[in-house]
Amino acid sequence: MTATEIRQAFLDFFVSKGHTIVPSAPIVIKNDPTLMFTNAGMNQFKDIFLGEAAPKASRVADTQRCLRVSGKHNDLEEVGIDTYHHTMFEMLGNWSFGDYFKKEAIAWSWELLTEVYKLPKDRLYVTYFEGDEKEGLEADTETYELWKQYVNEDHILRGNKKDNFWEMGETGPCGPCSEIHFDSRPDKERAEVSGATLVNADHDQVIEIWNDVFMQFNRLKGGVLQPLPNKHVDTGMGFERLVRVLQGKTSNYDTDVFQPLIQFISQKSHKTYYSSATPFNDELSDDEIAQLGGTGDGAGDGFGEGFGGGSAGGAGEEDGSGYGDRWGQYTDNWNNAVAMRVIADHIRAISFAIADGQLPSNNKAGYVIRRILRRAVRYSYQYLGFKGPFINQLVPILAEQFKGVFDELYNQKDFVQKVVLEEEVSFLRTLSSGIRKFRESMLGDVKVISGKVAFELSDTYGFPVDLTELMARENGLTVDLEGFEKELQKQKERSRAATAIDTGDWIVLKDDESVEFTGYDETETVAHIVKYRKVTAKGKEQYQLVLDKTPFYAESGGQVGDKGELVFPDGEIILVTDTKKENGLIVHFTDKLPQDIDDALTAIVDPALRGQTNSNHSATHLLHAAMKQVLGTHVNQKGSLVNADYLRFDFSHFAKVTDEELAQIEAIVNQKVRENIPLKEERSVLYAEAISSGVTALFGEKYGEYVRVITFDDNFSKELCGGTHVKATGQIGFFKIIAESAVAAGVRRIEAITGVAAEKYIVTQNALVNQLKELLKNPKDLSKSIEGLLDENAKLKKEIEKSILEKSSGLKTELAQKAEAIGDINFIAQKVALPNADAVKNLAYQLKDIVSNLFLVLVADFDGKPSITVMIAENLVKDNGLHAGNIVKELAKEVKGGGGGQPFFATAGGSDVSGLDNVLVKARSFVG
Repeated sequence: MTATEIRQAFLDFFVSKGHTIVPSAPIVIKNDPTLMFTNAGMNQFKDIFLGEAAPKASRVADTQRCLRVSGKHNDLEEVGIDTYHHTMFEMLGNWSFGDYFKKEAIAWSWELLTEVYKLPKDRLYVTYFEGDEKEGLEADTETYELWKQYVNEDHILRGNKKDNFWEMGETGPCGPCSEIHFDSRPDKERAEVSGATLVNADHDQVIEIWNDVFMQFNRLKGGVLQPLPNKHVDTGMGFERLVRVLQGKTSNYDTDVFQPLIQFISQKSHKTYYSSATPFNDELSDDEIAQLGGTGDGAGDGFGEGFGGGSAGGAGEEDGSGYGDRWGQYTDNWNNAVAMRVIADHIRAISFAIADGQLPSNNKAGYVIRRILRRAVRYSYQYLGFKGPFINQLVPILAEQFKGVFDELYNQKDFVQKVVLEEEVSFLRTLSSGIRKFRESMLGDVKVISGKVAFELSDTYGFPVDLTELMARENGLTVDLEGFEKELQKQKERSRAATAIDTGDWIVLKDDESVEFTGYDETETVAHIVKYRKVTAKGKEQYQLVLDKTPFYAESGGQVGDKGELVFPDGEIILVTDTKKENGLIVHFTDKLPQDIDDALTAIVDPALRGQTNSNHSATHLLHAAMKQVLGTHVNQKGSLVNADYLRFDFSHFAKVTDEELAQIEAIVNQKVRENIPLKEERSVLYAEAISSGVTALFGEKYGEYVRVITFDDNFSKELCGGTHVKATGQIGFFKIIAESAVAAGVRRIEAITGVAAEKYIVTQNALVNQLKELLKNPKDLSKSIEGLLDENAKLKKEIEKSILEKSSGLKTELAQKAEAIGDINFIAQKVALPNADAVKNLAYQLKDIVSNLFLVLVADFDGKPSITVMIAENLVKDNGLHAGNIVKELAKEVKGGGGGQPFFATAGGSDVSGLDNVLVKARSFVG
């Protein structure tokens, strides 16, 4: 069976068991503060498990794209090294929400694996939860008894809490689970060693393929297990592992899921992919393996050089040189195979994250995606010899593979490829800078690359420490790994401190209360608090309240959450500082709790802020439609921010939007504002029906079976949207674009304002123009007059630069003659009267060209601000161990400042100009 047939067989089987097939949720999570990415098939059903939402169907099945690269579920470092871990993977799942439970789940698992997929029963092992005394949990004997109907008892294994009690995180839904493992070893090995001893022992040929989780509990913050309102079934089968088993492979990467990508990489790199990573047709004997290790220093050299990609050395003994060569060939092939697996895996995670709306960036989820991408680039650069961008070429192959399964990628493949290309180009530049940084750190009498430098290379330039070690070895150096670990630990502690949030458990006041949002129709409503909890972040305490009925819009779809008041009968007013959504719940943020928390309250949204936000949100829809008219239908929203002050709209487009295009877009939007088009709002429209009507849907958004459609003129703007809007476009008043810029590869950003803010902007700009006219004595042509001033200014600048150069040239000769010979060094330390730092720098480089063995210190006073420049001949840096950057830091202490730079050139500034003479005196101490 092909991968496509295997996937379809799973879905067809569960349709036959009365399940509804639901689409995969986006890989990027937007309304759950506890997760950045979908890391399990159950994530999109979390609110159902918690009893916070009603299921659309009691039995569902799906194939969910997942990503495990951070937090508790983090497989990143295993990817490529072993044969079965991945960053992005598909999770095939079947679900029961209060319907069937263990009996049916176990029976159907066995039926599908053995009767549909025809897996040999004697190769399957199952596990059940053995209980946990500390948690007060009994053994899951029910599961054991059910499995006995299908499986021999010696293939039913007890499992501990770590392996057989599934938890999504430190808090949340959980329960006992039953895993199904497959033993793919040859019969000879199976006869010698029982597969039962290898289950959950990290054996790469005895692997878990399916996990039936029986959701019974909710883990509270203190560790307490609270029974869930209903019992649920949550099963997850690793698609890539299943395909491997059914296709008779020993590695996930040998299946048709990964081979199209790997073979393309192999072809482009001109390197053969060895699945087992061995270049030999025959297996190595024990004696050969022993000799490959060699003895003494020779063995270390043979392995090290072979690993580094150079020519492998001998294995320690004279007659072991051939084995050293073979070992070098082996390690080269191993590294190449790992690199190909890493790239094939990572491009999947990167592509689907971008397609789901998460662009690489330096923050949160965006940083994780950038890190994965850079890891792939580093492997292609370090092991496969790609010095230019290459990984982006895999995107069309991947998109074709998933066409008809996850069309989000296929429909955006050009955009995704462009983003990956630009990220590759950017990181390759960073890698080159990192290599320069590494070389600078080697200058002088250096034997060890410091832990601080190794960490900087890792943190700033993306060099993993093993790459730094490799480069160090090639240059006869070592790396201070202990120092590196200390720096890494410091960073982790800083990060933990910055993001530490202590979230208390919910205090439930009213059970089984539905939460109703009334904000589309009103900004005031009478309500009660259903539950609340305390949250502490960065030392500040806040409270989160859930109401049974609320007009407050929760942050979603780019629109910020409402602010306002909760007014109580006794006159107490609690300010709502923000409103967010968590697993479908609308959560109100306050700085305190009311005195009478059980009393009725009036929830009042700030009407002014809501009104301005409405205007900006509706203007965003008009802007999107206008851009499609002017720039083309390829324009799609890639992010937005809508608040009371302004709107920000990110969109796919591969060129700067010209001033003419911006004016045209602005004119179209304002024409629609003047037409005062009434809002057409349709709630609870079937998703399929809305899409067929031509509505604009956003990639990366999770839509339910029913959606809300917002229309301003059926022939102009029609979008799926859950936000709040004006009743008619005339309420927007006026629309003005204030900025256009680049955000990322293939993504541009427009910022705009509406209404009163736009009016104030026009008034301010008009006043500025009038002020300029007045300063220039009211010229007829303001633009021409300013151009004349700029031309005149440019001519004067050139004359000043010419004068400075002439002065520098004279100083150059004068200072060269003042050079003092101290041993083999020509020492110059002088104060110069030059107007700026560039002039001093030019003078320093000129002196370097005409004075050999130069040690130069120049100080200057720039309008009361001290400046220090140090220039050292490169031969002195290398032979005498001098370092301009370190020296200038010491000299800067005399002017109460700091600085730094390269070993041969560095600068510093300060606050005490009176210390410049002391700098010149102190400079002499560094040369004798």
